[in-house]
Amino acid sequence: MLTGWEDNLLAGIKTVNQILTAGISITAFSLLIYALSFNLKDRVARSFATIMLSVVVIFTCEAIQSTLTDNSLVELFLRLQWLGLVFLPASYLHLSDALLVTAGKPSRGRRRLFVRGAYLVSAFFLALLALNKLVGPLLVNAQPAAHLQRTLWTGLFTIYYLITMLLAGINLIRAYGRMLTRSGRRRMIYLMAGSTAPALGTYPYLLYGSSFAEKLPLLFWSSATIINVIVGGLIIVMAYSVAFFGVSWPDRVVKSRLVKWIMRGPVTASLALAVLTIVRRSGELFGLTYNAFAPVSMVATVLIMEHLITLGAPFWERTFFLGADRNELRMLQNLDERLLTQGDLRQFLESILAAVRDHMQSPSAFVAALDNSTLTLLISAGRPFPEKDHLPEALLEIQENGRQEFLWNETWILPLHARRTADMDQDQPSPLLGLLGVTRPHDTPLDPDQRQSLWLLAERAALALEDRLLQQRVFRSLEELEPQVEILQRIRALGRYDSSMALDEDLTPSSDLAEKVRDALNHYWGGPKLTESPLMNLHVIQETAKNEFGGNMPNALRAILKKAVDQIRPEGERRFTSEWILYNILELKFIEGGKVREVASRLSMSEADLYRKQRVAVEAVAKVILEMESNFNTD
Repeated sequence: MLTGWEDNLLAGIKTVNQILTAGISITAFSLLIYALSFNLKDRVARSFATIMLSVVVIFTCEAIQSTLTDNSLVELFLRLQWLGLVFLPASYLHLSDALLVTAGKPSRGRRRLFVRGAYLVSAFFLALLALNKLVGPLLVNAQPAAHLQRTLWTGLFTIYYLITMLLAGINLIRAYGRMLTRSGRRRMIYLMAGSTAPALGTYPYLLYGSSFAEKLPLLFWSSATIINVIVGGLIIVMAYSVAFFGVSWPDRVVKSRLVKWIMRGPVTASLALAVLTIVRRSGELFGLTYNAFAPVSMVATVLIMEHLITLGAPFWERTFFLGADRNELRMLQNLDERLLTQGDLRQFLESILAAVRDHMQSPSAFVAALDNSTLTLLISAGRPFPEKDHLPEALLEIQENGRQEFLWNETWILPLHARRTADMDQDQPSPLLGLLGVTRPHDTPLDPDQRQSLWLLAERAALALEDRLLQQRVFRSLEELEPQVEILQRIRALGRYDSSMALDEDLTPSSDLAEKVRDALNHYWGGPKLTESPLMNLHVIQETAKNEFGGNMPNALRAILKKAVDQIRPEGERRFTSEWILYNILELKFIEGGKVREVASRLSMSEADLYRKQRVAVEAVAKVILEMESNFNTD
C-alpha cells in the first residue's frame, strides 16, 4: 500500500511517462515518414520502416489508452497495441538479414527461410490475438495499470520474442564483423546500439500481469520512464545509421537533412505536446475545466521552435557538418543566391533601359546580346524597335567604329564589351558581348554630359551581359559534371558497407549512356559526336543500319534517336504545357537546333531550369534506347 506522497510521486511519474510515450510515438512516426520518403528502395530502410511502424502502433495505442476512462475503449487500444508487438520480432530479424546482405553476405536460403518463418509465426500469434487466445480479458483495477490478462500463449510469445531478438542480435554482430571501413564500423555500432531501443521500449508491456509489476508499481513506472527516455534517444541514433543506406548523398547532406527533419518534426511536436499537457493539468489543479492558456502555449511553442531552428540551422551546419571544406561548401550553398536568373537579368536591364530613355528622352531603347557570333535582341523598352530583324548589320558598323558610339538608322549604338582582366592579352581587344541601342529623339548630337551618362549606363548593361555569359558556362560545366559526380557518389555510398561494390561494372551504364545520347543529340544533323558516337556499337542501331539504311550508321543512329524522342511525345496535339515540356525541349533544342536562350524564352523558363529539364529529357531518351537494346537482345 502506497503512502500519500508516494501516490503523488507515482502520479507525476505516470504523467511524465505519458508525455514520453507520446513523444516516442511522434518520433517513430516522423522517422517512418522519413524512411518512406528518401530511401524506400533500400532493403535496410524498408525493414527499418517496418520496425518504426510497429513502434508507432505500440506507443500510439499506449498513449491513447492511458488517457481514456471507458473500459471498452481501453481494451480496444490495448489489443491494437499487440498488433505492433506481434510483428516486432520478425521485423528485427528482417533488418538484421538486410544488413548482412548489404555487408556482402547474401543469404544462401537459410536466413531467408528464418525471416519468412518469423513472419509466419507472427501471423500465427496475430490469429491467436483475433481469437482472444494470445491475451485474455481486460483487468481494470490491476497493478501497475489496467492490462489484458496473461495466458499460456502470452508466455510462449515472450519466449519467441526473446529468441528472435537474440538471433537478430547475432546477425548484427556478424554484419559488424564484415565492415572494413572506419565509417562503416562506426555506423554499425550506432545501429546496434539504436536497434535495442524498440525492443527495450516494448518489453515492459510484456511484464504486465507479472509479480514484479504488481508488487512494485513505483519501481516499475520509474523503470519504464527511464527506459522511455533512453528509447527516445536510441531511436534517433538508429534512424541516423539507417539514413545512410540506399542514398548517394554526401554525409553532410544526410546529417543536415535528418537533423532538420527531427528538429522540425519530433522535437517540435513533442515539446508542444508536453507544454500543452503540463499547462492543461496545471489548470486542473486550480479547478479550471478549460484552460485558455493551453492552445496558446502550444502554438507559441511551435512558432518559437520553428524560429529557433531557422536561426540555428546555418550555425550547426557550418560547425558540425561542413568540416574542413566549409569555405568551398558555403560558396556552393550560396550559389543560388548569387546567380543572376533570366528574370533577374530582364529586371535589371529593364531598369537600365528605363534610365536610358528618361535621360535621352527617347521613345525606345534595347539591348542585344552576342551569342556564338549571332546578335539577337534580348530586351527592348518603349515603342517597337523597327530594325530588330536587321541587327546583325550593326556588327559591321561596330567593327568600323571600334569602342565608340555611332549613329545607325536614327539609333545611337553603344558597343558593350567585357571588362579587361589581368590575364587578358593587352594587345587583344576585350570581347564584344552585345550592344545598347537608343532611338535618337531629335536630329541633335550627343552633348558631353549625355554621352558620359549614357556610357555609364552602357557599362552596367555590359556587366549584366558578362555575368550572364559566365553563368551560362557554369551551367554547362555543372551539366557535364553532374553525371560523373553522381557515379562517384553512388560508388561511394555502396562502398560504405561492402567494399566489393566499388568494383561493380554495372554501376554506371545509365549515366554513361545518357552522356553519349546527349553528345549525339548535340550533333544530330551532323558532326563527330554523331558520326563517331559509341552508340553505334548497340545492336539495335547496327541492325537498323543494315536493314533500313544500307549500312549507313549515322543515319541509323539519327533514326533511332528520333524514334526515342517520339516515344516521349504525349498523345494528342502538340502543346506548350507541363506534360509536353520534355518532348518540346528535345524537339526545339536538338531536332530543330534552337539556341538555349530562344528555347528557354519560347518555353517560358529560365536557362538554368532549361538545363535541368534538358538533363531529365536526355535521360528519358537514354532509357528508351536502353529498352530498345534490351528488347532486341531478348528477341
